[in-house]
Amino acid sequence: MGFEYLTNVPLEQAREDYIALLQQNGFAGQTETIPVQEAYGRMTAKAVYAKINAPHYAASAMDGVALRARDSFGATETTPITLRPEQFVVVDTGDPIPENCDAVIMVEDIVKNDDGSITIHAAAAPWQHIRQIGEDVCAGEMVLPGFMEVTPAAIGAMIAGGVLTLEVIRRPVVGIIPTGDEIIPPCADPKPGDILEFNSSIFSAMLQDWGACPKTYPIVPDKFEQIREMVEKAADECDMVILNAGSSAGREDFSTAVIREIGQVLYHGIAIKPGKPAILGCRGAKPILGVPGYPVSGILVIEEFLRPLVDRWLGRESEAESSTRAVLTRPVVSGLKYREYVRVRMGYVGDKLMAAPLPRGSGVVSSFMKADGMLEVPQGTEGYQSGEEVRVRLLNPKRRLKNTLVVIGSHDPLLDELADLIHTDDHSLFVSSAHVGSMGGIMAVRRGEAHAAGIHLLDTETGEYNRSYIKKYFPHGGVYLVRCVGRQQGLMLRKGNPLHIDRFADIAKDGVRYVNRQKGSGTRILMDYLCQRDGVDPAAVYGYDREEITHNSVAVQIASGSADAGMGIYSAAKLYDLDFLPVCVEEYDLLIPDTAWGSPMVRQLIATLKSAAFAARITAMGGYTLDRPGEIIDVL
Repeated sequence: MGFEYLTNVPLEQAREDYIALLQQNGFAGQTETIPVQEAYGRMTAKAVYAKINAPHYAASAMDGVALRARDSFGATETTPITLRPEQFVVVDTGDPIPENCDAVIMVEDIVKNDDGSITIHAAAAPWQHIRQIGEDVCAGEMVLPGFMEVTPAAIGAMIAGGVLTLEVIRRPVVGIIPTGDEIIPPCADPKPGDILEFNSSIFSAMLQDWGACPKTYPIVPDKFEQIREMVEKAADECDMVILNAGSSAGREDFSTAVIREIGQVLYHGIAIKPGKPAILGCRGAKPILGVPGYPVSGILVIEEFLRPLVDRWLGRESEAESSTRAVLTRPVVSGLKYREYVRVRMGYVGDKLMAAPLPRGSGVVSSFMKADGMLEVPQGTEGYQSGEEVRVRLLNPKRRLKNTLVVIGSHDPLLDELADLIHTDDHSLFVSSAHVGSMGGIMAVRRGEAHAAGIHLLDTETGEYNRSYIKKYFPHGGVYLVRCVGRQQGLMLRKGNPLHIDRFADIAKDGVRYVNRQKGSGTRILMDYLCQRDGVDPAAVYGYDREEITHNSVAVQIASGSADAGMGIYSAAKLYDLDFLPVCVEEYDLLIPDTAWGSPMVRQLIATLKSAAFAARITAMGGYTLDRPGEIIDVL
């Protein structure tokens, strides 16, 4: 059968064109549902949300006694209080808190009396030493975003949150077809002319390392019909196919003709050495990669063309290549026609990093085992002189840089949705958010600790949000205030409002258990303002000092029955099917320092705020209004 190289395409162009063709044909990762216990190292296919609270009951955090905190009020070292047996319940760590109890005193802090009573010398604060419902995970909260690798800790968090199965990206099955009359299975006593087939073992290990599932087929002799039948079989059974050997110019190199007959050949011949005979083919959306028989050529070809496809299938960022400068110990001569790869051994001599070229034969697989780095000689370059400083790509590179957008400030569930949308759109970007309140966010930006801060600070004199605080804490500018959302704030109440809380001042009624937000949060500032406006004495509010750091955690306490009311946003009340007494619509904006403004993470954040996908999610959550999100607010 006649033979010809169709192309001599530069590497980058060939890779980009190949990926574009496959995506045009519908190449994409597929999903499967698996038990959470088996999910370690897998990639989530979509965001994972907790189904239950963790813990799902109020639990004692200490060995001791549970009691009503108010029964201990007034106890001091000089005025101890004695409690009757019916006033307390002995509990161990992890025990459910008995009904009508709202505090635990450690066993070390009580004195047992002969009549069964106990004496205490200090008052208990409400909810001390109690693990609140949802302290770890709140039902409905996002446990993991989409396209995120599952860690051991994530498995525990999902199980704690009642997630027992999850949808993950299915590992792609890659068929490996070894061909050749001279190829035999591995054995200890090959005859002259026999070639041990070990390429499939190398490729299988590489594929497993990348997260794919290799499937090696029996060795196929150099017969066109038999090769065609095996390639069709593999294409039916697998997601990608490696056809090993038969891509060069030998008399029985049938790979190009086989791939063309059952599918399509994009390029045959890439401007790299070793590896130039590579074939980039496909059948529909399934890649069929014709790989040269020499092991070093095969390794380089699947590294350059198959690994990016596996990464795209799995929805993960391709690992960045780490490189450094080194001095050559010997000259390297290269042709002008190809990009050439030269394996090197490396080490320091004094303060210089030296690179010694290894044997360059395509069949010298041991050179890969010994190599510390890879020197790439660009196409059109004749080589390098001994003693010349060159850039070398390190093998087994370390990840040093992480593209993480750090958001510190006021909590809102929309931050989780933003994080998921940003990472789903660009798998190389991540979001880390910390909930420290609006003032904490402003301080974090001032100290240069955050790329963005969520804030919703009410100026009680003007009724305006955020602007006066920006003027106060950033008098010389240096920050941008960006529109995010308007959100409905109000009192979240137990379903059916059994205590008939009809106005804000009712939180001070006898029998009402309130749960508050932490000091410095915008919601706490609003609550204190409302207390002042409506003449409510905070000391009269039972639970005023009981603090939670998120809207959802406040809602959980109310939904679980350990509190009757708390200030929060409508979306949290809706999530937990609570009643809601509206108070106001506030501006929740993002504060961004100008030093981070031009970063890729912030650019993606702004683009996401303006996207239809963000609007759709926010609308579905309820309680938000959108007025040109992503626009800069003039604070002057």
